[in-house]
Amino acid sequence: MFHIQTLNQIAVCGLERFPREHYEVASEFRQPDAVLLRSHVLGADAITPDLKAVARAGAGVNNIDVPAFTEAGIPVFNTPGANANAVKELVLAALLLGSRGVMEGITWVRGLAEPDSAAFHTIVEAGKKQFRGQELAGRTLGVVGLGAIGSRVAEMALALGMRVVGYDPALSVEAAWRLPNRVGRMDGLAALMARSDYITLHLPLLPATRHLIGAEALSVLRPGACLLNFARDGIVDDAAAVDALKAGRLRTYLTDFPGPHLQGVPGVIATPHLGASTGESEENCARMAADQLIDFLEHGNIVNAVNFPTLVLERNGPHRLAISNRNVPKMLGQVLSVLADAELNVIDMLNKSRDDIAYNLLDLEVAPSAAVLDAIASVAGVINVRLLPAS
Repeated sequence: MFHIQTLNQIAVCGLERFPREHYEVASEFRQPDAVLLRSHVLGADAITPDLKAVARAGAGVNNIDVPAFTEAGIPVFNTPGANANAVKELVLAALLLGSRGVMEGITWVRGLAEPDSAAFHTIVEAGKKQFRGQELAGRTLGVVGLGAIGSRVAEMALALGMRVVGYDPALSVEAAWRLPNRVGRMDGLAALMARSDYITLHLPLLPATRHLIGAEALSVLRPGACLLNFARDGIVDDAAAVDALKAGRLRTYLTDFPGPHLQGVPGVIATPHLGASTGESEENCARMAADQLIDFLEHGNIVNAVNFPTLVLERNGPHRLAISNRNVPKMLGQVLSVLADAELNVIDMLNKSRDDIAYNLLDLEVAPSAAVLDAIASVAGVINVRLLPAS
């Protein structure tokens, strides 16, 4: 029986993915096999001998001490793409809000107090010209980050009649296949910023992307450009964005990450972190996180872990070993020597590494004894060993 600890409210459709004959799901477990969470801050103190995995029902893992879990040989899963449509639709709303004076117009109309209908309409017709905006069709959208969300935003913008250029220094082959061929590929951030009327960001927050959009990047903007950040707080240097607004280089700064330093600044439109706040998105994330945990706990497969290599091996034997180890030479050979000394035949295996961690799945004809498992665990560099339930 696997124990799944939930540390936030998780959509019921996700929790229902766990078969009740093999799983118990609750928030009170002190020694869980896996943790499923959303925004709860999870540190190294949550690591217990029984903990095997952590899953975040969402894309960002800034609330999780990933290095500590990596050191303990515990994969941290996320759910990239599960909230992509929700974020894409909010970006669409932001593009429109940044183009048409909608917010200002609504505020102005709410302040009108003329009781006479004819006079009211006369005031409206006379005042609407101050909120005149521009159409999106024919404008250029620069998309920084062309993953699951960025590619959808690019496709949406093309459907609106916009020209789209993109920049992503870490563009994967899978993402490249997903990208519409009408998206112009830019060689650098500065070139994209200089060419775009609108810039939208879809990047993770990493040391390399913190304050990626700062004074230098903003200095090459087209006059009247709009900047959208619905990715992560910290990617934009907000102080530099405010300076660009005051200098007239930036017309509007639309962000999903409000703060006191942005309050009352003309040209700032801030939403309260609404990117993934739809029922559909929460359900998609919950289902995806649950499925990834089940596949890992039962079969050892890893998909969408932020700290472990992707590794999927179809079952080719009744017994399976999952082994995490330091990514150093001769580790696999030592493990295979232990199995050979015990006269255990390996039917199939797969080994992959990511940075300082390596992960192995080995299918065996006969279940290894406790003594064999202890011998493998005692090999210098092995972090943990798990004998998975028989298929």
